Amino acid sequence: MTSRTVTLLDVARAAGVSKSTVSDALQGSGRVAEATRDRVRAVAEELGYRPNSAARRLRRASTGAVGLHLPATATRLDYYMNLAFGAVERAQEDGLDMVLLAPSGAAGGRIASRVDGLLVIDPEAGDSAVPGLLDAGVPVVTGERYLGPSAGPSAAVVCDNAASLTALLDHVTERGARRPAVLAPSGSSAWATALRATARSWGLAHGVEVALRTVPFAATPAEAEETTRTLLTADPAVDAVICAPDGSAPGVLRAATALGREVGTMGGGGGTGGSNGTGGGTPPEPGTIARSGTPPEPGTIARSGTPPEPGTIARSGTPPEPGTIARPGPGLLVAACVDGPATRGAEPPVTAVDLRPAAYGRACAELLCDILADRAAPDTVRRHAWSLETRASTGSPS
Repeated sequence: MTSRTVTLLDVARAAGVSKSTVSDALQGSGRVAEATRDRVRAVAEELGYRPNSAARRLRRASTGAVGLHLPATATRLDYYMNLAFGAVERAQEDGLDMVLLAPSGAAGGRIASRVDGLLVIDPEAGDSAVPGLLDAGVPVVTGERYLGPSAGPSAAVVCDNAASLTALLDHVTERGARRPAVLAPSGSSAWATALRATARSWGLAHGVEVALRTVPFAATPAEAEETTRTLLTADPAVDAVICAPDGSAPGVLRAATALGREVGTMGGGGGTGGSNGTGGGTPPEPGTIARSGTPPEPGTIARSGTPPEPGTIARSGTPPEPGTIARPGPGLLVAACVDGPATRGAEPPVTAVDLRPAAYGRACAELLCDILADRAAPDTVRRHAWSLETRASTGSPS
């Protein structure tokens, strides 16, 4: 073991004593027999344990408060606000106040004097404030793992983000998509890193080229719209777009509408995923125009001079087959990695992963409370469940 991974619980198990006895022995406090104190110290040295924040925090005056550190972009994202409310609610159940820390962080010593523990949500490996928070001398719980170097142990509540994106990619494929795209977040958080890696690995495993585009971690709808418009213009074969950043999916929908892509169907030329009113026969390639004189195949645009307006029934000298509708372009499936008001209230409603942010905040605060009450080890990792909510944007029922 190394000093980073060895905990008080490891020393206690090896020495055959309780964790509180180890704490007292290493700090020279409490009623611990000298022989026991010597044995504990010898075991700690043998395992490579060094007294650090994990030891210092156990014998300190309580402040009755815990700190919450959120990403700098959190103030405009619905996900983090719900997470914070859940964390506050759970902390109050244990009689603890929640202190929201400035995004820039503060010196570890000053933080340790104000709070009993810390919640650090979606820590970025490149965030200069995070190392000081993790070694502030108080228990720390991270929401998702910290991928950078850390001086001391920290607990974590994690989601299986690779599995959630895999579920979205599998879903749009089952609905008929053959060329999916992922607008993945930039940055060095565990969530962003997992989504980018999963988009690549899923494509390799399925023999499908996933069009991966990187957008800001907290991309706005306008940024998502611009990226989607550029993507679909350059690569019109893309038939599904999965958008990661919270609240940005409406931008994908606007880009699709502007380019004449019908969201929620794989129509516009006999696609496989949605109902588009096509009938028998061999459908033409998307965008093929059937000329007058010969009745067009279902799903094509019958022309005789001026093409009809998008969405109208195609008319010409020879009427089209019954049910044929002129469509402006091939369909497009749209999904999101984070559910929220923007996805539920969109038109059409957007299929999304519900990360249950309020429950996630509660889970993080609960683990911190358990560590403070000595009900859990300081390096405990717990898992948080998500669900896939399928809606009309992927041709699924609301």
